[in-house]
Amino acid sequence: MYSSKTNRITKLAAVALVLILAVTGFAAACQQVAETPAEEKIRVIVSILPLADFVENIGGERVAVTVMVPPGSSPHTFAPTPGQLRAVSHAQMYVKVGSGLGFERAWMDRIRAQNEEMLIIDGSVGIEPIHGGCPCCAPGDLDPHIWLSPLNARIMVQNISEGLISIAPEYADFFAENTRRYLAELNDLHIYIREQLDGFVNRYFLIYHPAFGYLARDHNLTQLAIERDGKTPTPRVIMESINQAAKHNLSYVFVSAQFPLRPAETIARSINGQTALLDPLPRYYILSMRNVVDLLAREME
Repeated sequence: MYSSKTNRITKLAAVALVLILAVTGFAAACQQVAETPAEEKIRVIVSILPLADFVENIGGERVAVTVMVPPGSSPHTFAPTPGQLRAVSHAQMYVKVGSGLGFERAWMDRIRAQNEEMLIIDGSVGIEPIHGGCPCCAPGDLDPHIWLSPLNARIMVQNISEGLISIAPEYADFFAENTRRYLAELNDLHIYIREQLDGFVNRYFLIYHPAFGYLARDHNLTQLAIERDGKTPTPRVIMESINQAAKHNLSYVFVSAQFPLRPAETIARSINGQTALLDPLPRYYILSMRNVVDLLAREME
């Protein structure tokens, strides 16, 4: 009797010991999985969401990306938090748009001062700019929305790829292959846009904030802006927009989450049309740009 009981206790103790070791080992393994790759990742800060998508498509699991301008905020007026500025001090690379974005004009010097050893990549290098065209810009300034053209996006991706390779040359082949694949996807996107928009006679569209000037240039479109001088439109401007929409037989007033909706809704009601979202700061670039061109094509039918 005693021996049997002792055996049972011994067996239970052994099982308990195995479970303890298993749980301990599992916890250690989880800690290693969670911590070790994070320590190895290249820490990259970007100004806006589309740049995060570019970096992640090139860098894959080798990068950890932080975005400065959060969803729903305007990149023309956003101010970073103290926590974001602290994150900059630990980053190895910063990718800026580089085309005169309001956030970067106001904060880039301070961001650079937070981490003088951080590599700064200018996404606009090699891109032919449009002068003016954005109501948030001073007269003669560049239209900053360069990323909203797949042709420009290809150049930005190449700039980012070169930066990542310079930081981690041991992963050069990995970055180069990812870059090649993503450039092919962007080229397919450009072809898709061209095929969707070719053949339409009416090539106008009405939008609150004119962020799509580069896309319009690439595909011979004309965007009509409601916003003027970065201000909420006056009744006179709203009436002008209604007349433009009627003149070009438009059914949509395009809006984005970063700007007020009410003026666009007023115009849409007046033309018996509707508002539709064109996202200038997409988290998933190719998917969003396909949606943009599908909506534009619907307007031009």
